[in-house]
Amino acid sequence: MDLPLIWSVLIATAVMLYVLLDGMDLGVGILTGLAKTDEERNLMTASIEPVWDGNETWLILGGGGLFAAFPLAYAILMPAFYLPVLMMLAALIFRGVAFEFRHKAVRKPTKLFWNGAFFGGSLVAALSQGLILGGFIQGVEVEGRSFAGGAFDWLSPFTILVAISVAIGYTLLGACWLVLKTEGEVQERARKRALLALVGVAICFAAVSLATLSIDPRVTERWGFTMTSVNPAKLLPLSPIPLIGMALVVLTARDLMMKVGAPEWRPYVFSAGIFLTGYLGLAVSLFPVLVPFDIDIWEAAARDNALMLMLVGAVIMLPVILIYTGYVYSLFWGKVDPDEAYHD
Repeated sequence: MDLPLIWSVLIATAVMLYVLLDGMDLGVGILTGLAKTDEERNLMTASIEPVWDGNETWLILGGGGLFAAFPLAYAILMPAFYLPVLMMLAALIFRGVAFEFRHKAVRKPTKLFWNGAFFGGSLVAALSQGLILGGFIQGVEVEGRSFAGGAFDWLSPFTILVAISVAIGYTLLGACWLVLKTEGEVQERARKRALLALVGVAICFAAVSLATLSIDPRVTERWGFTMTSVNPAKLLPLSPIPLIGMALVVLTARDLMMKVGAPEWRPYVFSAGIFLTGYLGLAVSLFPVLVPFDIDIWEAAARDNALMLMLVGAVIMLPVILIYTGYVYSLFWGKVDPDEAYHD
């Protein structure tokens, strides 16, 4: 068995599940900053209360899997992204505290503070993840088997573009989740915000895709582009990825504008599909490189005996986590009622 390949797929799957699930509740957190009333804000947070902390399990699996299965990559990438990783973790912690404390606050100034902290923590976490992703795509400076770059290499116009794109994308996921989970005026406002976010996602999708092609000649070559020509033999087999992404943008917009007739779960599924096509495009651009653009998954992997031992545990635990996650989402399926939030 090609154990490094298996582990790269497992980690990539965990990261994708984190993006789709925790990205959704981070998006809801960002949208709470636009809530018209406390009742609307409570309805938003009630929609994610049963699932938000469980969603972060996938972040732990992704980070822990990278540390255990690809220790060389972890040792290089962590120093490269210390600051945005610390910002992300601090924001997630502060956001978690605010999530709990905002329900207990009685005085208006205190309630405003914790509501702002929940919104701010959600936004900073999303932006930090975008900075990490952008820094990863643009590559890190490696000398030998160590990080040789500077403390702020992750901060560039490209990474800022990716960070804004991730935050807007999470907002789209959160708004589509609210379309599914709420009714009435709150749902109607969620539809309008989802449409605005979708426009932003479409623009960012194109901008980041074009910018990524300019990052490294090896990326453009993978897609069949050069400065002077296009190779149809390489481009055509990969063209369904962006074409499906564009089609999903159109389908999401159609469903969001249809107030009657379109299943309310479909905008979230379609928006998740948009993220998935972007993720596949990134994989096509970089695979099998794990530390762009110097170290691949086989160079970075731990020894086979360690990978096999961990794989036994993963085969046992991953189905358990998936079944539990599916059970929780099915248990709390349906429209949310703020009077039935589990804090009350």
